[in-house]
Amino acid sequence: MNNIYCIGRNFVKHIEELGNRPSDRPVVFMKPTHALVQAQGQELTLPHDQGEVHFETELVIKMGENYDAHKDPLDLIDQVSVGLDLTLRDLQSELKGKQHPWLLAKGFENSAVIGQFIDKPENKLLKETPFYLYKNGEKIQEGHIDHMIFDLDYIIHFIGKHLGLSKGDIIYTGTPEGVGPLEDGDELELKWGNQILGQCTIKK
Repeated sequence: MNNIYCIGRNFVKHIEELGNRPSDRPVVFMKPTHALVQAQGQELTLPHDQGEVHFETELVIKMGENYDAHKDPLDLIDQVSVGLDLTLRDLQSELKGKQHPWLLAKGFENSAVIGQFIDKPENKLLKETPFYLYKNGEKIQEGHIDHMIFDLDYIIHFIGKHLGLSKGDIIYTGTPEGVGPLEDGDELELKWGNQILGQCTIKK
């Protein structure tokens, strides 16, 4: 199993909605491998006794080869998908208040939901295609990667230089505004453009 990297605070309006401050470099954290689960129409069991679980919809990229500083970062991407960085928001707020790491709020089982991976499209299409989360048939998040503070090129170079990137590693690249809580029975649909990449139902 490969590394699961995540980028926090990468969309201005999302930073504002949570009352955070922008950073001058990417906020990087990781999730354990057991957090990863593919949304294939099944029920996903989430914690029910630790406060609200919030959805954060993100474009996810998979490395097709090891990081090489001399190559175009976009050429290193093999596949893309849409995923959910699920967060125990009450616990995260508590941890942030104590200046503790976020791992307990971000790394629980099934907290890294992923849709089906598709081959990376040509770069223009990759940059222009929006990604979405639908909940119970209603569009509740829409993201465009040209709204990112740190673009895909920068993210890949930053992680590759400081932490290393290998073939098969995946990166959750940040969520736009519109995050919120999940409830028992919510039906979720992950879309890239008009293509449905994943579906699941929440069980709490």
